[in-house]
Amino acid sequence: MKSAVIAGLGAYLPPTLVTNDDLSAPLDTSDESIRTRTGMSVRHVVEPGDATSDLAVQAGRRALESAGGGDVDALILATTTPDKQVPPTAPDVATRLGLGTLPAFDLSAACAGFLYGLANAAGLIAAGAARRILLIGADAFTTMVDPDDRATVVLFGDAAGAMVLRAGHAGEPGAVGMPVLGSDGALTDLIQVPAGGSRSRSTQPPSKQPDPDDVYFKMNGRETFRHAVKRMSEASREAVARAGWNLADVHRLCAHQANLRILAAVAGELGFESERQLSNIAEVGNTAVASLPTLLAHSAADGSLKSGHRVLLTAFGGGLSWGAATLTWPDIPVAAPAS
Repeated sequence: MKSAVIAGLGAYLPPTLVTNDDLSAPLDTSDESIRTRTGMSVRHVVEPGDATSDLAVQAGRRALESAGGGDVDALILATTTPDKQVPPTAPDVATRLGLGTLPAFDLSAACAGFLYGLANAAGLIAAGAARRILLIGADAFTTMVDPDDRATVVLFGDAAGAMVLRAGHAGEPGAVGMPVLGSDGALTDLIQVPAGGSRSRSTQPPSKQPDPDDVYFKMNGRETFRHAVKRMSEASREAVARAGWNLADVHRLCAHQANLRILAAVAGELGFESERQLSNIAEVGNTAVASLPTLLAHSAADGSLKSGHRVLLTAFGGGLSWGAATLTWPDIPVAAPAS
């Protein structure tokens, strides 16, 4: 059976920066308090008028360049913040990248979306439906965050990361191991944006506007922390076992950069010391679905991720949804994420 193999990687960060000092005065907090609680120092945010597609196009172009150019047979866009509710954003991204009329679709699994996209790409390649796929994870998450909510506004930044996957064999570097995915709809209210969907539209007269607070992202932080640590740890152990590895065999843990406390708890559960953990949370914050590919690009560019490293990927997000996967890092050219 064919396996999905990483052939290219790229990431994009919008140029506007928001530092902890920028947030401290209006939120009555401090740089030290934010860094201690979240591990974050700065975030990149979209320019006024820009949207998820603009980030996705930039990252997609860089991933295609990393892969040496060439055509792809499909484009998958994992995002929680599509440009519009209708139509999907992926076809627009494909057109702007000059990819023609290939199949292109959006995928929504919140911050676990890139791993869900990776599983979808691997399935299409294994089935023989595609030889090369462009997978993009992009979110303009700051457009959904209440600027007055000190619990969430400090957490998120905007970014996009993209990966070109080709058909190959399970034993070669870059081959993606069997993903582990999960969800729990019983806890759907822990992470949500209440307004905008059919539920809110059908429960109020068409002429009535939604409650202003309901258009913003909401999260039960305490419960989210507990479930994130539990589910990422469980999925990680299963993914490593499916690969025939032990946790001690893994050179690098690439975990969704949610916040410092979640990262520390997951690493502690799995026994990863700091030298084996990849991190860019201080420089970009929580970039939602873009977190994993952006972290991979940062780490490959700065040398903390090298060819031959065994890598464990894991993420958790709304849904609730979560996942994990393994791979051995290939020898591919990767530029540092830049504006």
